[in-house]
Amino acid sequence: MTGSPIRLVVLGLSLSSSWGNGHATTYRALLRAFAARGHSILFLERDVPWYAAHRDLPEPDFSELALYRDLTDLARFRERIAAADAVIVGSYVPEGVAVGERVRAWTRNLCAFYDIDTPVTLAKLAHGDHAYLSPDLIRAYDLYLSFTGGPTLDLIERRYGSPAARPLYCSVDPDAYPVLVRDKRWDLTYLGTYSADRQPTLERLLIEPARRAPHLRFAVAGPQYPHDIDWPENVERIDHVAPAGHPDFYSASRYTLNVTRADMIRAGYSPSVRLFEAASCGTPILTDRWDGLETVLVPGVEILPADSADDVLDVLDGRSEADRLRVAGAARARVLAEHSAAHRAGELEAHLREAQGRPGTRVAAPGIAGTMAHATASLRGMVS
Repeated sequence: MTGSPIRLVVLGLSLSSSWGNGHATTYRALLRAFAARGHSILFLERDVPWYAAHRDLPEPDFSELALYRDLTDLARFRERIAAADAVIVGSYVPEGVAVGERVRAWTRNLCAFYDIDTPVTLAKLAHGDHAYLSPDLIRAYDLYLSFTGGPTLDLIERRYGSPAARPLYCSVDPDAYPVLVRDKRWDLTYLGTYSADRQPTLERLLIEPARRAPHLRFAVAGPQYPHDIDWPENVERIDHVAPAGHPDFYSASRYTLNVTRADMIRAGYSPSVRLFEAASCGTPILTDRWDGLETVLVPGVEILPADSADDVLDVLDGRSEADRLRVAGAARARVLAEHSAAHRAGELEAHLREAQGRPGTRVAAPGIAGTMAHATASLRGMVS
């Protein structure tokens, strides 16, 4: 770490519950590694019944976690927000625009937005949907951290006036996602909450191969799938796998499938956390195609793109075990080198320090000020 410890407040969708969302696992990996760098964290989460019923991390050991009932109740934390060196508001926070406006009014220090759903956010903005972010807030936030890199960052700055848009992809904690020796229960799996725009790809790359290959075994794990989906008999349905069970799930899979949301395919440069988790567990990945994939994992070497059921079955039936292990090993090495939570936490720290040193950013707090030249140089090295 360079500079003094940072007092960080994060207002995010969820830290306590991974049920039906990918935000919790992202925050857990990132913030645990951020705390390991010597920083302190307060995570503020809206208390909603669907997460209250499925809390699998009610007392994190790396961050203080507090729940608030509504906007009025959020005011209990006004002094903590005002005293923080940096405040981050996340995407999909309930009443996120009102939350962001209050945070901007309460703090004179660095205020950032962390978009874990960037292409979806931009699609909403294009249709005038300001559920959790507005054009005015984009200009007001000192820093826009984005799950999507590439040309989208220029668009956020040019069209919406962000002072600085920077990539902050998801990541994985290798200690939480180790390689486990397990019998292979399935030939191909998919782990993800139901999404209407992902379902056609899931049909093409998993359900259709399952229909055509009754000798193979498949699994789809995740909540909210409609009851009228015609699942082949050789596809096992699992309603939910908590993060603690992900390594076992991946390790019991010969291959796993990555399916990307339509908005993220259009934007490109939007890797899913499932890519990094599966790779860390040593499970090779088949994926749909999107621009920027090669900047994350090398197609054909570290990850296997598939366009059709034929492509999937060629891999499942045609690849040798030695080839399977080579792909898995190459992906794991790349993820540990470039996409670990520790690496991403270093990027976050550098982004915060670089933003605080930018002219026009609000008054710097002691915890972030100083050593800006070193932090900026570190940032350039991380994202080059």
